[in-house]
Amino acid sequence: MGRDSRQVITDYIINHQEKFYRLALSYVRNPQDALDVVQNAVVRALEAAASLRNPDAVKTWFYRIIVNESISYIRRSQREYAKDPSLFPEEGYEEPGYEGESDIMEHIRRLPAEIQTVVLLRYYEDLTLKEISEVTQSKLSTVKYRLYTGIRKLEQSLRRGKEDHDG
Repeated sequence: MGRDSRQVITDYIINHQEKFYRLALSYVRNPQDALDVVQNAVVRALEAAASLRNPDAVKTWFYRIIVNESISYIRRSQREYAKDPSLFPEEGYEEPGYEGESDIMEHIRRLPAEIQTVVLLRYYEDLTLKEISEVTQSKLSTVKYRLYTGIRKLEQSLRRGKEDHDG
């Protein structure tokens, strides 16, 4: 199945590349870094093609790779920034397509990483709770808890932000 799984993976990546870029961008917040993350994830996926036992699971399998690669990229970047503060970007980047959602995205980015991942996969990538469970390798009940905790924290955070803005 080595050759067949590589073809399944390649086809899936090509057909959904915009989703993967958008997910990586939501983590790393820089278009060039997001491209790097996706590229690294594609290389990892193709190298590990033989580990894909069930071609029907390619979606959750590759999303797991994208999420893990995004988190690894952030950790590597934080270590580099800690060593050399001049590496910090001088100005932030805002994806033009997210202008109306930038406030919500800022609140999402403040969530703990595991909760942020569940919220992004559910509401920005439209994955089911079962698929998120597979991507994060967590129990379904854990995914539900993280999602509902995230929603509650977002609601509180947005309310506080609105009160600060109105008051």
